[in-house]
Amino acid sequence: MLDPADINKVLVVTAHPDDIDFGGAGTIATFVDRGVEVVYLLATAGDAGGFDRTVDAEDMAELRRAEQVAAAKQVGVTDVRNLGYPDGMLEATLALRRDIARVIRQVRPDLVFTSTPERNYARIGPSHPDHRAVGSAALDAVYPDARNPYAFPELLNDEGLEAWTVREVWLIGSPTPNHYVDVTATVDRKIAALRAHETQTGHLPDLEKMVKTFLTNNANAAGLPEGSYAEGFQVVSTG
Repeated sequence: MLDPADINKVLVVTAHPDDIDFGGAGTIATFVDRGVEVVYLLATAGDAGGFDRTVDAEDMAELRRAEQVAAAKQVGVTDVRNLGYPDGMLEATLALRRDIARVIRQVRPDLVFTSTPERNYARIGPSHPDHRAVGSAALDAVYPDARNPYAFPELLNDEGLEAWTVREVWLIGSPTPNHYVDVTATVDRKIAALRAHETQTGHLPDLEKMVKTFLTNNANAAGLPEGSYAEGFQVVSTG
C-alpha cells in the first residue's frame, strides 16, 4: 500500500455528482489538508437523478453540476470535470475507457478513487449499474490503457499525452473493504458536502444521523476508538 507521504495527486472517477461525497469525501478532505492535489472526474451530470419531477433532465443536470462544485469546495477541491455521458445509461465502453485514460494522462495521479465494479449484495445502493460501469472502465483505463503507449494512440499522437502508471486504486462501495480511513476530524465537512447536494439529500429527515451511523460502523470494523468515524475502501495495487 502507498505511503501517504508518496501521494501527491489524486484523481476521483465516479458516475454521478454526490458519489464521492457519500463514499469518500471525508477521506478526500484529509488528503487536501495534507496538500494533495485532487481532481474530480464525473462520467455523467446526474440528469436522471433527483425527486422533483417538475425539473426536466437538462435543468437537473445543471443543478447537479452546480451542487457538485459547491460540495467539492467544502472539502477543498476546485477542479471538477464532467464527461457528459447520459445518466442511467453508462456502459464500460472503449470510448469511456479512452476518456478516462485521457484524464489520467492529463492529471498523472498517484492514486485513483473509483466505484467498485462488483455487485454488493449486502447493500444494493453501491451497485447502481452506472457505478459498476464506471468502476470497470476506470480500472481498465488504469490498467492497461493509461500506462500503455500503444493503447489509444491518438492520445499520444494527436494530444501529446504520454503514458502514465497509476500506482494504486481505492474502490468505493466494495463489499470487501480492506482499508479504513479515520475521518473523525473531517466528518462535518463530509456532511456539509452532502448537504450541498440538495436535489439528492434535501428529502432525508436526518442526514447527519444516517451518515454518522454508517461511519461509526466502519470505525468499529477498523478497531478505532469509540466516537470515531471512518470510511472504508478496497485497495487495489497496480504493480
